[in-house]
Amino acid sequence: MARLRRLWEASVTATKRALSGNLDEMMPPPERFIFNFGSKKELSKWHLYSDSEFGGLSSASLEIADSEHGVATGIFSGNLSLDVTEGAKWSIARGGFCGMRSKKFGGFIDLESYDTIAMKLRGDGRCYISTIYTENWVNSPAQMEDNSWQAFVYVPKGNWYVLKIPLARYLPTWRGNVIDAEIEMNPSRVLGMSLSVNAEGGAGIEGTISGPGDFRVELEWIKALRTQ
Repeated sequence: MARLRRLWEASVTATKRALSGNLDEMMPPPERFIFNFGSKKELSKWHLYSDSEFGGLSSASLEIADSEHGVATGIFSGNLSLDVTEGAKWSIARGGFCGMRSKKFGGFIDLESYDTIAMKLRGDGRCYISTIYTENWVNSPAQMEDNSWQAFVYVPKGNWYVLKIPLARYLPTWRGNVIDAEIEMNPSRVLGMSLSVNAEGGAGIEGTISGPGDFRVELEWIKALRTQ
């Protein structure tokens, strides 16, 4: 009887170890590259937008260039203008925004196993907005727009930083306005991302540059991290 019990215990232990090993093998790596600005091919994954589409006079560009430490980086830069063109087809009160948005992933990517978005970047003292687009389930199904979740990104001017934004800090938004509701993101259905800047972003926050004028932020990569 004792021998039978020892065999049973050994079998249970071996099964637990096998299951544990399989689970470890199935678990995604602790970090996942989403975008790496290491080559000009990366430019084909993004498109630019600005208030110029609605009669504004802001402008933006995205280029890949070698940084001083020999690593290629993406440079998102341009000029923010509050002026608008008279007689424009679309009527906006004032301009002052630009952005770079990724093209859709050809479906979606699953970030369910991750809890943080990390970016290696060098800023200019302005406040930027990081947006994650997910499959539409918050808005009316009749609306074609993706759900958008936004978090502010501030990086002091001059040095490289690795900025980490927990997914829980991204707030649900509708056309730039925060939705006043307790809604959680579905990270398993991520369709794309964007980084944008607004002339009035960060106004009133000590040390933050705001207002019309030039902007420039340099990016090396964007990753998803599992920190817990």
